[in-house]
Order: sequence, then structure tokens, then C-alpha cells
Amino acid sequence: MNLVIEKAELEKKSVLRRLMELYKYDFSEFDPEDVNEHGLYEYMYLDHYFTDADRFPFFFKVDGRYAGFALIRKMEAHYSMAEFFVMKKYRKSGIGKQAAQELFQRFPGTWEVAEMEENVPAQHFWRKVIGAYAAYEEIRKPDWDGPVQLFYASGD
Repeated sequence: MNLVIEKAELEKKSVLRRLMELYKYDFSEFDPEDVNEHGLYEYMYLDHYFTDADRFPFFFKVDGRYAGFALIRKMEAHYSMAEFFVMKKYRKSGIGKQAAQELFQRFPGTWEVAEMEENVPAQHFWRKVIGAYAAYEEIRKPDWDGPVQLFYASGD
């Protein structure tokens, strides 16, 4: 499988919006959020990824087909993996690990990746992926219900 990570440009925002609906549906087993009156989850920060200089949207494509996305935020002192999604058919193929590590390389510096307490599969995934990439510290934050991994991406 050939993975390509490409920046999501404004003219592809509708594609990202539709993939975000799949992600939010997939995530619904861990998140109590329901669809709205139009049958959509909607992601309230989506537009910000096309207007704010500190937000970075990316698509994952495998053999030319959409396979997922990542939304990265530059916070004051670190980068944050705000959202990360790999479609089910591409999971357990190494695509997620490859995509995450390539994105860490693109954004050298301190990183933070947080998972919800209920999302045990994500916790296993991120501990394995980050652990294979760099040494990390796992912390708990008072404003977040779940583990947070802190690490440094060298960009090498």
C-alpha cells in the first residue's frame, strides 16, 4: 500500500467534512454526542482549519484513495493531534502508524496526544505508535478525562 499525506486545501473542505462525519460516527461508541436535527454530527472547528494559521488539516490517501485524515493544532508550546482518523478497511495495516510518524516528522518540536478515558483502543494505538517513535511521558491533566502522551519529535 502506498500512503500519501497531503494538505487538505480549501477546495477539498467538503471532502474533509464528509470524512469527519464518518469519524464522528465511528467515535460515537466512546463519545455521548448525538447527531443534530439534520442527522449530522458536524465538527464545530472545521472551518478554523482553513482560516487559522495554527491549524493544519491533512488527508491520508492509499493508492490514490481517501483513507483518513489528521487535524493538527499548534498550541503555545507544543503541537497537538486534535483529530486522527483511519478508515476501518485500512486499520491494522500500518497506515495509521506510518501517517502519524510522518506527521511528527513534518512538525518537529514538543507534541501532545490525548485520548478519552473510554477509548481504550486509541490509547493502545498511540502508546504503541509514539513508543516506537520516541520516548514519551504519560500524564493526566485536570481539564481532560484520559491519558495524554508528551514527547519530542526531532524532525530527523
